Amino acid sequence: MSNQLSVKTTVCSEYQQLLEECRSALEIWNKQRDEIYQSHLSGRNVDNELRRLQAKYARVYTVLQDHAHSCLRCQLVSRIEGRDTENNSYALSGSKLYT
Repeated sequence: MSNQLSVKTTVCSEYQQLLEECRSALEIWNKQRDEIYQSHLSGRNVDNELRRLQAKYARVYTVLQDHAHSCLRCQLVSRIEGRDTENNSYALSGSKLYT
């Protein structure tokens, strides 16, 4: 887990909860997709189920993003980490998942 996620989730419990919901929705969607692929299932019901799971993940992810942009605590952490990232030439931009 990156330092950014650790700090933000420590500071804001709502962000932590939304992040966990987002991870869970993504895990369920990926697992279901994998099971369908492995079993070679197809059809309208299968497609509808995958779309439903994808939409659920998209909704939760959007709520997480909206929260991160509207929560004062999350904004403060992002600003502080933004300065740290600028000063740290070894920071990896790809490590900022779900933010």
